[in-house]
Amino acid sequence: MNGHEIYENPLNTRYASREMQENFGDEKRFRLWRKLWIALAESEMELGLPVSAEQIAEMKAHADEIDFEKAAEYERQVRHDVMAHVKAFGDVAPSARPIIHLGATSCFVDCNSELMIMRDGLEIVLKKLVNVMERLKKFALSYRSVPTLGFTHLQPAQLTTVGKRATLWLQDLMMDYEDLQNLLSHFKLRGVKGTTGTQASFLELFDGDEERVKALEKRVVEKLGYERVYGVTGQTYPRKFDYNVLCVLSQIAQSAYKFSNDIRILQNMKEVEEPFEKSQIGSSAMAYKRNPMRSERMGSLARYMLSLPVNAAVTASTQWFERTLDDSANRRIVIAQAFLTTDAILNLYMNVAENLVVYEKVIAKHIAAELPFMATENIMMECVKAGGDRQDLHERIRELSMEAAANVKREGKENNLLELIERDELFAAVRGKLSEILDAKKFIGRAPAQTEEFISAEIDPILSRHADLLGEKSDVRV
Repeated sequence: MNGHEIYENPLNTRYASREMQENFGDEKRFRLWRKLWIALAESEMELGLPVSAEQIAEMKAHADEIDFEKAAEYERQVRHDVMAHVKAFGDVAPSARPIIHLGATSCFVDCNSELMIMRDGLEIVLKKLVNVMERLKKFALSYRSVPTLGFTHLQPAQLTTVGKRATLWLQDLMMDYEDLQNLLSHFKLRGVKGTTGTQASFLELFDGDEERVKALEKRVVEKLGYERVYGVTGQTYPRKFDYNVLCVLSQIAQSAYKFSNDIRILQNMKEVEEPFEKSQIGSSAMAYKRNPMRSERMGSLARYMLSLPVNAAVTASTQWFERTLDDSANRRIVIAQAFLTTDAILNLYMNVAENLVVYEKVIAKHIAAELPFMATENIMMECVKAGGDRQDLHERIRELSMEAAANVKREGKENNLLELIERDELFAAVRGKLSEILDAKKFIGRAPAQTEEFISAEIDPILSRHADLLGEKSDVRV
């Protein structure tokens, strides 16, 4: 075999970072299982169960010696992944074999490790999210005063600025950040709950002593570096949490999708372009093309991510009583792929946001083609100030605008509304003043100030709070 005969997940081979792939890798998962077994055994010893310090020491000494082939062999025999790894751990820590997994059910290691992996995954997402925000902040401030056509219904509307538009992208991400922080602030482990969540097996081990059962859970969780657990569970932690996680990841994907679509439209208009490398090929047939490959890929990945929360919703909805196993295979696929997809999206977002190219002369040309129509109110008011009749001026502006629009749409000519106005005696009061009236910066309102105020009040505190996470490098491999 040369390694190319079987399907490889493109999230691993093409898109997601090594960091996120390792977070969901088997090695991390099974190391966490052993960490959980050690924390359980050590806490049981401290609370008086017949577990020796020598057994704990042997478990710790061999915690990283994972024989994956032996564990796979055991699993083929017993058809149970957790018990296979109990046996494999017992092989390298034979004195501890009798007490590994004492009183626990599979979900003690499954659920707690999955939650810890998701927590670490969310931290990776947080790091990349704030780095995207930092890049957009720099872009927004750099172009906060550069006028550009605003669009509503994808039709030219009042002017905004290039930087102010970027604050809309930033605000979407800020909302995602807030939801992510809320998720992290309410994070809990499953804890030490037993087979159906009643802690019956541990109550038996401690001869009915409920206080020691409660102390066991507290100690185990603290040894793992956590504080909070679900107050009650069935066999698993509430699967609604998976849905909450995927919703936050979906929200990030939604924000990226919107950004990528905006960039694709702007690149079509030749106003803003995503980075295009010196040797990059835009089209296999049309050598001149500069396709927005990164933005298209962001949209493509985001579309997949948007489809995943409904899967988690169905899983949460179809849990039977204390637990059913039809979630297991599904969750192995969906949760990891949701994180890998979001990671890939944010890698692209960082890369594009950091290297956007703005063509100010093209933007100015597009403004010049539309601004005469938008400036008619200002022109009319200047004439009224000079004694003109507002109603007569309005009607004449309407007639001239229709004539100019016909020149543009039917004849393919330039917008000549200003020339028509300049020649019309009704508008003699503004003759020679039109260039001053049509200064684009007079039509952008408070856009530059809004950009500065928003970043100062809303974005800078977030970036300051996470200054230690900034400086992440984007990774676009293909």
